[in-house]
Amino acid sequence: YENLFWAFFYNIIGIPLAAGVFISVLGWKMNPMFGAAAMSLSSFCVVSNALRLNGLKIRSGKHDRKKSLPEEFNFEEIKRNIKENQNMKKTMKIEGMMCQHCEKRVKKALEALPEVDNAVVSHEEGTAILTLNAAVVDDVLKKAVEDEDYSVTEIA
Repeated sequence: YENLFWAFFYNIIGIPLAAGVFISVLGWKMNPMFGAAAMSLSSFCVVSNALRLNGLKIRSGKHDRKKSLPEEFNFEEIKRNIKENQNMKKTMKIEGMMCQHCEKRVKKALEALPEVDNAVVSHEEGTAILTLNAAVVDDVLKKAVEDEDYSVTEIA
């Protein structure tokens, strides 16, 4: 707030004085060289004051209280969720895909299912690797692909 006070004070007095407002009212005149010097000095003072205030450390951070985890925080549950999410992948072997257009059709059909987050489909390998957000029955996946006129040989 100290910077704001001095900047406000300077602007209230200095700018009208430099603009010549006080000539008609009080007869005050200022040589432009003094006006330029005053503005330079003001800028120097504001910057040096800001550096002084920012360099001042009122207190160090070592006295801050450390945040602790809540007592109901359960690491085992988190580990189990991570393992479950890693197991939420399925690989499908698909026959009949010949090009990238085929990949796109299969990908679109699989990702239309609410349980499928992502499908990486390759016509070269004949596979679709699915990332799931929930358990899904293999028959649902198979039907989605077979509705696009491709055949599923294996789901792992």
